Amino acid sequence: MYRLPLFLLVLWSALLVARMGAVAQVPAEPKPAPAAPKVDTDTEGRFMERLGRGVVAIPKDNGSVFVSWRLLGDDPVKTAFNVYRKEGEKAAIRLNERPLGYETCFVDELANLDRPSAYFVRAVVGGVEQPPSEPFKLRANPPIRSYLRVPLQTLPGHTPNDASVGDLDGDGEYEIILKQEMRPRDNSQRGATGETKLEAYKLDGTMLWRINLGKNIREGAHYTPFIVYDLDGDGKAEVACRTADGTVDGEGKVIGDPNADHRNSVGYVLDGPEFMTIFDGQTGRALVTGDYVPARGRPADWGDDYGNRVDRFLAAVGYFDGRRPTLVMCRGYYTRTVLAAWNWHKGVLTRAWLFDSDDGGRGHRAYRGQGNHNLAVGDVDNDGKDEIVYGACCIDDDGRGLYSTRLGHGDAIHLADIDPDRPGLEVFDIHERAEHPNGAELHVAHSGQVIWGKPSDDVVRGMTMDLDPRHRGYESWALGDGLEGLWNAKGETISPTHPRSCNFGVWWDGDLMRELLDRITISKWDWENGEESVLLRAEDCSSNNGSKGTPCLCADLFGDWREEVIWRSSNNKELRIYTTTIPTTYRIPTLMHDPQYRLSVATQNVGYNMPTQVSYYLGNGMKPPPRAKIRTKPE
Repeated sequence: MYRLPLFLLVLWSALLVARMGAVAQVPAEPKPAPAAPKVDTDTEGRFMERLGRGVVAIPKDNGSVFVSWRLLGDDPVKTAFNVYRKEGEKAAIRLNERPLGYETCFVDELANLDRPSAYFVRAVVGGVEQPPSEPFKLRANPPIRSYLRVPLQTLPGHTPNDASVGDLDGDGEYEIILKQEMRPRDNSQRGATGETKLEAYKLDGTMLWRINLGKNIREGAHYTPFIVYDLDGDGKAEVACRTADGTVDGEGKVIGDPNADHRNSVGYVLDGPEFMTIFDGQTGRALVTGDYVPARGRPADWGDDYGNRVDRFLAAVGYFDGRRPTLVMCRGYYTRTVLAAWNWHKGVLTRAWLFDSDDGGRGHRAYRGQGNHNLAVGDVDNDGKDEIVYGACCIDDDGRGLYSTRLGHGDAIHLADIDPDRPGLEVFDIHERAEHPNGAELHVAHSGQVIWGKPSDDVVRGMTMDLDPRHRGYESWALGDGLEGLWNAKGETISPTHPRSCNFGVWWDGDLMRELLDRITISKWDWENGEESVLLRAEDCSSNNGSKGTPCLCADLFGDWREEVIWRSSNNKELRIYTTTIPTTYRIPTLMHDPQYRLSVATQNVGYNMPTQVSYYLGNGMKPPPRAKIRTKPE
């Protein structure tokens, strides 16, 4: 292929940037549209959790009971269901006349709430009933509420914060891993913090363990990302995070020097060893501890000498070989950026790859200063392997730089099929103090090519979701200087107003569009009148993370494909898991068996919390979701 001389290529690129107001991509030649990967789902596929049916039964104020359950990602295509109710010692009765071949929810209009009952389902495959699911039990005269209570053992002076989930004991049901904080501070703020705790609870409130990260791990959103995932494929999730001298595992064993105190006079920790530990999910026992990579080195090498930029941590999980999950621990995004990938398999921890923007590698300098306060993971080039969208740049599955848009740092990012008329995934990203015309922009996920952008000097928040059925694809909006209105997937303004909230999304009601989640409120966007209407307000609950106003977690935890929201009670004594009781006629496999969605749940507590996203277009006018290329048998 004919290529221009280097000096002409540079001149041509500069002229193009000046003329179009775009920012050059690295590499300069975008990849072609992705083709479908060749994956043998019988022998390959991604290892995912083996989940139960997750039956949930919620009494309603009219005396009926709303029942919903999971359609699994590896269920046969024509799987149907029968719904049963059992009261006391009586034989269980089937509630549906014919097997439900489409619905994954049911309203029991004849429920008798005066006596204890239990609900379960049986899958029907090829006309044959399968074994019953685990039952969901209701006591007599149950309280009428749309949430489940998880009692906590919160220590004095602590506040429940971010949460994650994983099947810690292999029973097909999620457990909750909760971060408890005392005096968190942003990196830019001086002063000593408390000692962060990680606690594991079953859904009935049984506490499994508590890990104390200790005085040498500073408290705050940027210091303590934790990953909950089955990293070794044994059917039980592990917990991984950064540790230090004085960290105490779930069995009371101290990591490093128990007497060390590396805090300086203003509360920063700029000396002493840093570790990365993988903990057993059932017991909280430290399984392996090694040096944290990337290492701290000289704080000034990360952009300042007082400890702000050196302690900006992110973490993730990805399927970089297309089969097994790999842990990624990160450091830095304002200047130097380093990511280290680790495999945990058969009791051995090995490093898979390392990416360092400052190691002198070809083109690596273009990746400096491109990170966000969050990240996203997905198969952007459709080769069956994941990439990490690290803010305004992307790291390939082999640890090499895939591209840098050079658009710079931002506070929010969304990786999804935002425009279903374009092949592959897109990224909606925002940028602080942008010195270019793309303060809020949509770009091609596999190449970084900007599709459209909106000029703004400084953008602080941005959201994308399907809000308006009159326009195909997701709608987007952002909060920033000079930004107004609501944009469709093509970047066209379709409304002079946008939702007041620009925070989180949740699939909640019965249609395919997404609802707004902000602080303790779920709202519906009224696209005709350009305003929000409240669907649920979680009374006596509180949101987390100050002005961010985020829940502990929002994810598809049980029941059908809609999402649950976990908030802490205002007295910090319990978690409340809110679940929808609105029927839906749409049949979608549990979102937790879509790998990209599951990974977005695993990283939701990392940095500034971001809402979940699936790998396909989930919205008005969607096609049937693709069958997941997964396997759920433990190795």
